Amino acid sequence: MMTMISQLFILSSKGDHLIYKDFRGEAGNDVINVFYEKVTALPGDQPPVVMSHRDLHFVHVRQGGLYWVATTTSAGSSPFTIIDFLNRLAALVTDYCGSLSEKSVQMNFALIYELLDEVVDYGYIQTTSSDVLKNFIQTEAVSSRPFSLFDLSNVGLFGAETQQSKVAPSSAATRPIQSSRDQGVFVDVIERLSVIIGSNGAVMKADVEGEIKVKCYMLNCSEMRIGLNEEFSIGRSTLRGYGAAVHVDECRFHQAVKLDEFDDHRILKLCPSQGEQTVMQYQLSDNLPSPPPFRLFPTIERDNRGRLLIYMKLRCDLPPKSAAINVSVSVPVPKGCVSLSQELSSPEQRCELKPQSRSLVWTVPRCSGGTQLSAVFKLDVPGLSSASMLEVGPVGLTFELPKLTSTGLQIRFLRLTPVQPGPSQRWVRYVTHSDSYIIRV
Repeated sequence: MMTMISQLFILSSKGDHLIYKDFRGEAGNDVINVFYEKVTALPGDQPPVVMSHRDLHFVHVRQGGLYWVATTTSAGSSPFTIIDFLNRLAALVTDYCGSLSEKSVQMNFALIYELLDEVVDYGYIQTTSSDVLKNFIQTEAVSSRPFSLFDLSNVGLFGAETQQSKVAPSSAATRPIQSSRDQGVFVDVIERLSVIIGSNGAVMKADVEGEIKVKCYMLNCSEMRIGLNEEFSIGRSTLRGYGAAVHVDECRFHQAVKLDEFDDHRILKLCPSQGEQTVMQYQLSDNLPSPPPFRLFPTIERDNRGRLLIYMKLRCDLPPKSAAINVSVSVPVPKGCVSLSQELSSPEQRCELKPQSRSLVWTVPRCSGGTQLSAVFKLDVPGLSSASMLEVGPVGLTFELPKLTSTGLQIRFLRLTPVQPGPSQRWVRYVTHSDSYIIRV
């Protein structure tokens, strides 16, 4: 039996309905309120993806801070198919609107309704291919803010607005898919770092998951060639002596990528489609070519006034000309902490005690390679004992490393066929961010 969708709607985080489409007329208009009441009444931050109300089934995902919800009355509909469809729909809206937020959805509601008319027919999913849809979609997208690479003071690395970040969004091309005035190709090499460091300073785990994403605005580009490091080794493949080796354990390619030049020259070939594509994914485990970017040296004791004293030195082991941004150090503390006093090594640093999560969070907007930061935290904990002092840790770090890859993967060249007439842009960006960075104390 084919998966059938009865209704589809997009809600803001506050429950405001932004988009509503009824494909089959099988349920009433109150389903939006029913869904939001159910999803907000549940304890915890992760409600179940699939919920039911009488004969109606709700399937939802969270993307861009919004609820993307589909309903179905068919017992034979696959929830996994609907989840995949909702994620693809969110990516499609991102491609066509240039960004994904409550504001961009509100400003492009006519475009999104036109997309839904083509994507779903009487409840049956038709296509989510940008290449197919661009022949039918006529509505032009409205950008919520003109994109400029020279105005990055309040744009976060992965799309979130922040005052500290000084880099471009993760997909440097945040303009709509139909924009043709400024042709360009944008390639992002994104790596996620997972590290566990023991209390003795030994690295117990160091894994990297990476991907190469391409976003193309070239209307007549028939072929794109992406050259990787010549000494790019997968698994146990033989090194050829062409320079510094870049090693990964596993590598997966998009089905559109042609690999006839990959074995000999490490070149990826593809016919780029309008929108964003993940052309390659790779993994590396426990064999990083460089040391982890951060080391933490903590001292935990009780001072002469009976307060919990935490002294921390944070060392950044990046190259001297590199830097980490949006660094956040989260330290679990004992239950019952009532107050915090602090001494930080620079005025731009901040620290906040969060009693509900039993943690203090030390934030550093920027940390240059080769530097060391220090902080002293004094916490009042009624009834502080040796046992409660053991509740401190492990410490978790989050951060972003612009212009760096942990594996050393680089793009040697980016060539387009045919050669594009007129002005065009080719942007290649690198970023590593923490996926799970844990230091035991």
